[in-house]
Amino acid sequence: MSTQLKRFVAVGVFTAVIDYSLTMILDAVGVHRQLAKAIGWVFGTLAAYLLNSKYTFSSALSAKTATAVFLLYASTFAVQNFLWWVTEAPLEALGFEGAVKNTISFVIAQGVATLTNFFMQRTLIFRERR
Repeated sequence: MSTQLKRFVAVGVFTAVIDYSLTMILDAVGVHRQLAKAIGWVFGTLAAYLLNSKYTFSSALSAKTATAVFLLYASTFAVQNFLWWVTEAPLEALGFEGAVKNTISFVIAQGVATLTNFFMQRTLIFRERR
């Protein structure tokens, strides 16, 4: 589990950079905050699935696995976007604005999603590869 967790975190950091970068760029050019986050998430998630299935869990790509991961990611997408949305007002009340506020929201939402995804993928989706 230790090796898988290390690889999962490494992949997660790399793909979070994709998600975060796209989110911040789109937000900076005027795309609605929630839509910018959704677009960043889609690209980060696609990269995460491809890298985790091969590198972290040594699993062949398959329609069954892709569907299971998609359903898991769809549920964590909802949680992640809820956290992204719900943290906005409290952070603004604390005086955070713009990219700083968005970065804090991103870290909170991404952290919860990453932990959830690792344990769910390891125990339910890629369990035969341990």
